[in-house]
Parts: sequence; structure tokens; C-alpha cells
Amino acid sequence: MDPLLLSLRLAACVSAILMLIGMPLAYWLAYWKWRGKFLFEAVVAMPLVLPPTVLGFYVLVALGPHGPVGKISNVLFHRGWAFTFGGLVFASVLYSFPFTVQPLIAAFEGIDRRLLDASAVLGASRWRTFARVIVPLSLPGIVTAAVLSFTHTLGEFGVVLMVGGNLAGITRTVSIDIYDHVQSMEYAEANRMALLLLIISFVVLSVVYGVNRSAGRRMWASWAAR
Repeated sequence: MDPLLLSLRLAACVSAILMLIGMPLAYWLAYWKWRGKFLFEAVVAMPLVLPPTVLGFYVLVALGPHGPVGKISNVLFHRGWAFTFGGLVFASVLYSFPFTVQPLIAAFEGIDRRLLDASAVLGASRWRTFARVIVPLSLPGIVTAAVLSFTHTLGEFGVVLMVGGNLAGITRTVSIDIYDHVQSMEYAEANRMALLLLIISFVVLSVVYGVNRSAGRRMWASWAAR
């Protein structure tokens, strides 16, 4: 498989998984009142400061034949996760976790609590309040979280190399492919792939800023109309 297509597939899978598990966790952290909450927030944010090689090493150990995840995988599926696409997804979810959860927490915390109280007074359940009030008002943050997780995964190098190695068609992502071209002094090919990745990142971020600005204007117009 082409390294760029593999990277896009990896980024799409990771983004979908992170949004599924990140939104309820972010909701919990945003509205959970407990003094020790900062400990959970520190765990979520740890990949931001942890060197990719450190995270990649421990993930590789966990996915290996003697690691906890590797042992369970061997029992259930008779195969390991190290140096596989599934292993890349697992490692990338951990590495990109804060890029999804933190924008969601900020978006949820920015909602006027009076709107949530009004929804509760009107008899709406927590799920209905989340779907009808929190999600629409947090749309810019949700879009930002999805795009950040996608673009961050798309350009991963250290964690991907540690956990997946460099197997053509299986774990060779576009960032590793660029590194290979540079090592082989094939600068023209490296430049072509790097430029393509640059264009994709620029387009995606431009869409994010455009969507956020449009959503902000609609929200302002809605409040002004009241």
C-alpha cells in the first residue's frame, strides 16, 4: 500500500476511535467535581511532554509476546500486535489522546452553565442535554479535536517507528517513507512526499479555521437575535 494511503487510513481510524472515547471522557472531566481530578488530567496530557521514543518503547513492550496486551492477543487471536497496523492504531491512539481530549474539555467548560441548568429544569435527561445543548454549542471544539487528532497522527514518526518498524505496505507511513528517501539521498522523492503532506495539513487546518469562524458567527447571530 502507498505510504500516504496507509497514513490516511491510520489517521482516519485513530481519529474515529479517539472521538468515540474522547467525548465521554472529556465530558466527565469537564463536569466532574473532585479535588483529585488534576491527576487524571495529568495522565491524559502526559503524551504532550513524554518523548515519543519513551512512549513507543513501553507500548512495544506491552504489545510484545510477553506484554499484557500481547499475551491477551495471542490467546484470543493467536497473533501479536507488535509491527502490525493494529499496533500502530493502538500506539497512535495513546499518543494523540491529549490532542482530542483537551480541546473537547475546553469546549465543554466554555458552555454557560445556566443553559445546562435550564435544560435540567425543563426535564431533559443528561443524554438529551448533551446531544441537544452541549454538542451544538461545542461544535468548533469538536471539529478542532477531530482535525488535530487526524493531522497529528498523519505526521507521526517516533512512536510509529518504534511500534511498527518499517514494513512496506504494513507499517511504512508517509513520515517514515520521507525519512527513508532522505537516508538514501533521494531528495526529490522526499521533497515530493513532504510537500504533499504540507499541502494536506494546510488545507485541513484552513477548513478548521473556516468552520470555527462560521460557527462562531452563527452562534453570535443567534444570541443577538434573542
